[in-house]
Amino acid sequence: MKDSNIKKIGTEILVDCIGAFFIAISVYVFAKNANFAPGGVNGVAVIINYLSNLPIGIISLILNIPIIMLSYKYLGVKFLLKSLKTMIICAIFMDYIVPFIPAYKGNELLAAIFSGGLGGIGYALIYIQGSSTGGSDFVIMTVKKLMPHVSIGQIAQAIDGCVIIIGGFIFGINAVLYGIICTIVGSIVVDKIMYGASSGKLAIIITDNGETVSKRIDEEISRGSTIINAIGSYTRKNKDVILCACSKSQVYPIKSLIKQVDNKALMIITEYNEVYGHGFLDLHKE
Repeated sequence: MKDSNIKKIGTEILVDCIGAFFIAISVYVFAKNANFAPGGVNGVAVIINYLSNLPIGIISLILNIPIIMLSYKYLGVKFLLKSLKTMIICAIFMDYIVPFIPAYKGNELLAAIFSGGLGGIGYALIYIQGSSTGGSDFVIMTVKKLMPHVSIGQIAQAIDGCVIIIGGFIFGINAVLYGIICTIVGSIVVDKIMYGASSGKLAIIITDNGETVSKRIDEEISRGSTIINAIGSYTRKNKDVILCACSKSQVYPIKSLIKQVDNKALMIITEYNEVYGHGFLDLHKE
């Protein structure tokens, strides 16, 4: 085996351990002792643990078996084997390492917030390296394959909501509220870590002076843009549509520039998670 492959595997295992540590703390130290289900397979495992006292990590591994069988054709053998490694590491941390850390027995709201935040960090670290913790992650990644325009955090919210509701029947209505808070916090953290460094704003400008606006944006704000020829559906007049991917801090200067050049222009500001191509992320990088 080449040194580069050994280094890559070693790095993956290290990241798995760090991610598994955060996830295990999230579930075992905070969620389990605050009596709420955090969502996903781990949430189901917490519920079963509450009812039977079986180890959470072992329960998660067993629950993963039917999910693996249903999702393998969408994710591929390589991804499943890589995830299996992560799943085993997570189970070890959940059942044999983190239980030695004192459980948090304070405010349930704080427990939900920290459970979501720490879990989000752990999941994001594992997702970034192209792996998963199995269970609902397999479902999430499968849906992501089928609907790439939907963020991982949004998919997780939908799936986790079902588990949280089930937890409400076991732990009570408060568990639903804390589970929702945990899921929202976790989803935000996952999206911020995975997309935060490369996210920004997309300015869509509809104007009669596309060449002038585009040139001013280039000269004064140092951002490139794309001009698309269009026709107004009501006026049937020719219009220029300018697309400009920019940082959040550049939105106001662009807005001020538009006012100067064409105060009748229509400007739409939306967010983007990732942009690939020259000047942005490498399109060919895995």
